[in-house]
Amino acid sequence: MTAVMIAFTYPGQGSQSPAMGEPWTDHPSWELVDEASEASERDVEHLLLRADAEELRQTRNSQLSTYVMSMIVLDAVERTGLEPAFHAGHSLGEYSALTGAGVLSYGAGVQLVTERGDAMQAASEATEGSMAAVLGLDDEKVDLACRRADGEVWVANYNSAGQVVIAGDPDGLAKAAEIAKELGAKRILPIKVSGAFHTPFMSPARDRLHKALAETDLRDPHRPVYANVDAEPHTKSAEWAGLLGAQLTSPVLWRQTLHSLDAAGTTVFLELGPGTTLTGLVKRTLKGRMALGVNSPADVDTLLEDLSHASQTGAVAEGERLYAVERLIVSPTTGVFQPHTDMRTGQDVARGQPVGMVGNTEVRSAFDGSLEGLLALNGERVTTSQPLAWLRTPSVGTP
Repeated sequence: MTAVMIAFTYPGQGSQSPAMGEPWTDHPSWELVDEASEASERDVEHLLLRADAEELRQTRNSQLSTYVMSMIVLDAVERTGLEPAFHAGHSLGEYSALTGAGVLSYGAGVQLVTERGDAMQAASEATEGSMAAVLGLDDEKVDLACRRADGEVWVANYNSAGQVVIAGDPDGLAKAAEIAKELGAKRILPIKVSGAFHTPFMSPARDRLHKALAETDLRDPHRPVYANVDAEPHTKSAEWAGLLGAQLTSPVLWRQTLHSLDAAGTTVFLELGPGTTLTGLVKRTLKGRMALGVNSPADVDTLLEDLSHASQTGAVAEGERLYAVERLIVSPTTGVFQPHTDMRTGQDVARGQPVGMVGNTEVRSAFDGSLEGLLALNGERVTTSQPLAWLRTPSVGTP
């Protein structure tokens, strides 16, 4: 049988859309929005519910809103008990990956992403630049087109075979696009962004980011995180300050990252956050690998059913918990846990049903299911997101 190994992947800037938070407002994971607003001193709820496309397109807004959405989705998926073997994120998504892997706390991640977005927007306003996708041309020829343009234009993203993003000033970008067409490119698609990201134009932002990183506590990841700069797994906290700084002015090696994850044994690529960009890139790059995405609470149920089917056709790899019918009720805050006295193993629990208290905060189930047991003791002091109870759902059969 083939082992099932899951990589959590996280999208970057450009995946955002107006009202993308609407499906999540009644979900317990929505509590992360208030935490993000406090840490960033920004109205994150406005960005996720009421901001229009133009407002979201601003770098400082798109980065913060996309990061928080990925964290909401990650929190919802983690409540099911699902764990990955690896993490990887595209550009901004690397911060989501680092938070998911425990390198960054959520609060520190919000603050770093806020500073990164502000710094990159300032750098874009100081130096005019843009980006374009080159379709249907080999990596080497796209790089050749940039060099032959003899201007300020560079490869910014290696996304998939036949899809490479270039970036630079308008004149250099136009010349490189013309040369790319001469070399056989099928199409050149302008990208509606405000700057030339992942190029030397972002050097001022890198300097600001280094200062912020020097004040941030970075921890060793629970699982390996694959870096954009070298497409390699990293397991030490000390490496990440340099990698994140270099990422701002270096191309994103996403296609190479997908191949590295594939070589490490990944069989399921799960995109956590707005849009389906990364899911599409997996399908174009790796044949025979399962690519799934979560954009709404309903997608969590679909995800579990898909993974249940996958687990029936393959073995679960060491370090994985692919129990698609199991879900966790986690603590919404820090405090002393007191379960309701009528909570008994085997009883049915409905979505939204109170199951106990943490301090003065009521704990409600985010799922329908049968109570398999409590994971925290009566009177135990628990922390935010700590598992409190274990449910078995009725929606899918036991794998």
